[in-house]
Amino acid sequence: MTYLLGLDLGTIGAKAIIVSTEGEVISQGYYEYPCKYPKPAWVEQDVDLIVARSMDAARVALADAGIDPKKILAVSFSSQRCCTILIDREGKLVRPMISWQDNRSREELEILRKEISEKRFYQITGLPLNTTWIIGKLLWLKRNEPESFNRTARFVQLHAYVMKAWGAEDYVDDYSDAGFYGVWDTERLDWHAEFCDLVGIEPSRLPQIGTSGTVIGQVGPEAARKTGLLEGTPLCIGAGDQNAAAVGAGVVLPGSGNVSLGTGGAAVAYSETPFRDPNEKTMVTHHPISGKWMIEGYQAGAASVYRWFRDEIASLEKAFACHSTRDVYSLLDEMVASVPPGSRGLVLLPYFAGSAAPRWNPDARGTLIGLTFAHDRSCLVRAFMEGITLEVRDMLQSIRNAGVELNDIRILGGPTRSHVWNQIQSDVYGCSVQTLKQTDAAAVGAAIFAGVGAGVFEHIVEGCRKMVKIDRAYTPVLDHVPIYDRTYNIFCQAYEALTKSGVFSAVAESQA
Repeated sequence: MTYLLGLDLGTIGAKAIIVSTEGEVISQGYYEYPCKYPKPAWVEQDVDLIVARSMDAARVALADAGIDPKKILAVSFSSQRCCTILIDREGKLVRPMISWQDNRSREELEILRKEISEKRFYQITGLPLNTTWIIGKLLWLKRNEPESFNRTARFVQLHAYVMKAWGAEDYVDDYSDAGFYGVWDTERLDWHAEFCDLVGIEPSRLPQIGTSGTVIGQVGPEAARKTGLLEGTPLCIGAGDQNAAAVGAGVVLPGSGNVSLGTGGAAVAYSETPFRDPNEKTMVTHHPISGKWMIEGYQAGAASVYRWFRDEIASLEKAFACHSTRDVYSLLDEMVASVPPGSRGLVLLPYFAGSAAPRWNPDARGTLIGLTFAHDRSCLVRAFMEGITLEVRDMLQSIRNAGVELNDIRILGGPTRSHVWNQIQSDVYGCSVQTLKQTDAAAVGAAIFAGVGAGVFEHIVEGCRKMVKIDRAYTPVLDHVPIYDRTYNIFCQAYEALTKSGVFSAVAESQA
């Protein structure tokens, strides 16, 4: 039997899985790493630590599998997107990596709005103009850290940096990641000269772009020594995390889509054509299948918001779990189950890292509405779970409002271990949802890319047929649907009121 190694480099940790070519996950390894918050709305990470943890995770997965490294046919990656990495002429880091969650470029966003109309930017890039994309961060660096900006020989993302560290000869991103620079023309499939000039970079300072599943190098001596893999094992181009997760969920046909709740969240629908949302609210990105597309909504804070609740509010439950055999999340599930749908009128806007799709407001902030003396901690935890899910509904609604077919939704990520949360998702979305036997779909997607590169699969769709397996379906509880319809209306009204009154902007300004 032969195997594939898929690595998913998320915002808070690296996961490696070893999968048989028939789709059986036989082992995995996981290592966490931190985010740093130098100022409010700033998020940075140590990219060399991420590389080291990716190798640690692969080493553990290989050791646990107990297989001959010769049986690993290829390696590929899924990685967090929109990460800004600066490298000098000697190949050394210029400064820490700026995370996708970072919203420091608010002023630069206004400059871009004046230089490029939002409509034109969307038509060329497929992205609503927002602080998330790398173009704004490059402009911020040019204006605020000119020495660092001028020292930089290459501007790359995490995927390209990690591939190079593992043994690739040059910095290479896939087509899906290329779009997130904000200077990529998604129809011409090339760097946009005018946008590059606007931020003062030449295309030669950006990475090469290749197709997911293409062999681009080999595991080098250092990676082999640190992981236990054979030097020379093929390295294959992967994809951005949500693009890889769509493959790992089998979203490869019209009408199919997925919802992923990780550090951030995403709602994705498959498209055969380079679609443009007439409302300019959804993102259009490259699907890892060459010539196909994804319609996306992206959520700046999803499971990370729930984790904040666990650490900062549910300290009693966390302490109890640490001193018992219980899992803290199972304790929180029991609390959620004790409260009726709608959390007794308590509504959370989960904008801890600003609002992304479909609102696109970096000034939005986390807000809890409706607190009374009748509410307890169980109401709070359910409101957090529901609020995160209501923002996903907002994304799904924007995709459907754009005229995109979406009738087969698979739900992904760590929260799918919670049957309570899975049912809430079905109730809030008002439709059936399916979980997967392997919840780490991004890592499975990476393994599929490795399989294509190794020649195990003729193409990505074949890899999905063999590797993607459905676990369970959830259907809406009919009595719950109208409750969540009403709660969603309150959610939308609250956002609009806080935005139009200037409250969000005033709070964001006070935190600058």
